[in-house]
Amino acid sequence: MMNLSVPGLLILCTLVLLFGHLFSLPAAASPTRNESVILLHGLARSDKSMAKLGRFLTEQGYMVININYPSRSKTIEELSATIIPHAIDACARNGAKKVHFVTHSMGGILTRYYLAHHQVANLGRVVMLSPPNQGSEVVDKLKGTPVFKWLNGPAGQQLGTRDGSLPAALGPVEYEVGIITGDRSINPILSLMIPGRDDGKVSVERAKLKGMKDFLIVHKSHPFIMQDPGVFSQVLAFLQTGGFNQ
Repeated sequence: MMNLSVPGLLILCTLVLLFGHLFSLPAAASPTRNESVILLHGLARSDKSMAKLGRFLTEQGYMVININYPSRSKTIEELSATIIPHAIDACARNGAKKVHFVTHSMGGILTRYYLAHHQVANLGRVVMLSPPNQGSEVVDKLKGTPVFKWLNGPAGQQLGTRDGSLPAALGPVEYEVGIITGDRSINPILSLMIPGRDDGKVSVERAKLKGMKDFLIVHKSHPFIMQDPGVFSQVLAFLQTGGFNQ
């Protein structure tokens, strides 16, 4: 053991007080809000596509539930009934006093379907990224083809714009919804099937929803809108204030 004189001990204590913070371990991250955010990815994607957004929201103090679900295996009704209740239960176990949703593409339709048929007592706000709220003309033109059926499953067949479209049957919303959609495409072939401005999958106009509280267009494409830091900031703004920074 090292032997120190009284002056030596005083010097050591002074050094610890002055520089000890440089060697301390970082505190573990913990939620600073009693609010959860349920993340729902889009068709033929996974929870990995929402991971960056989830980390951002965690850093802002939210309890994040990033759900991975088999989007190609069941109908929208079946997916909504099986995955969303489990996510809400997870929020309750975490002690959340408010439950928000942030969705990409078809994840927004799953959320709309669930909230049209169930009450969530502590529902907060909903942010939808590139949602096909009025369907997509791409589905109208391709849904009967074997390749489209294989790639997108039964839920993909339900996202058209014509009679029988599930999104069109859901009607307006009565909770706080903010929608962010893109007007850039990396798929010019699909964009040829869509009238007006689009993000390669959904037109700007068909992303809109009756009853929405705010709407924002960004220069992003459908596959990547949920990974953009500028979009992250707008999602946070709506969750906190009920409006986008425009």
